[in-house]
Amino acid sequence: MATWSSRGLRGSTLEDMINRTNEKYAENNLALIQKIPTPITPIKIDKENRHITLAYFEQKSTVDYIGAVQGIPVCFDAKECAKDTFSLQNIHEHQVKFMEKFEMQGGIAFFLIYYTEKDLFYYLPYEMLRYFWDRANNGGRKSFRYEELNPAYIIPKVQGILIPYLEILKKDLEDRE
Repeated sequence: MATWSSRGLRGSTLEDMINRTNEKYAENNLALIQKIPTPITPIKIDKENRHITLAYFEQKSTVDYIGAVQGIPVCFDAKECAKDTFSLQNIHEHQVKFMEKFEMQGGIAFFLIYYTEKDLFYYLPYEMLRYFWDRANNGGRKSFRYEELNPAYIIPKVQGILIPYLEILKKDLEDRE
């Protein structure tokens, strides 16, 4: 059973940026994407500040976000990467299986990866993740390097939107046709 403590807030800035981006997309009627909360059971509570300081996860989560973009079902997970090598240990088998089933139902699944050292966001389509995942399961690298990624999926900076991933989602859809 996984436990959570207040040190486990890595990625909360990334999550805030994605949430604000999704709010902007919703305001403009471009997409409706919701953060999926992970159910937890509190163990320790700071009664004075009314904060949970220790908890355990009740079940395995699937993905961080799910929703629809112009009638297309989408789901994605967000990850941070400090260096040029992304360890596949950061992705869980149940997430890959969920994304596979989601895509089989006609949805689009992907990862948003924030490369902190480069200060750039990358849209990793499920199909590309699956290639790296299968390679690892067949005895290959248990990670992928930034250089292996398709540069066309780097999310460009756009004024007024923190993580403008919809343009790259559009490219992903076009590449699938």
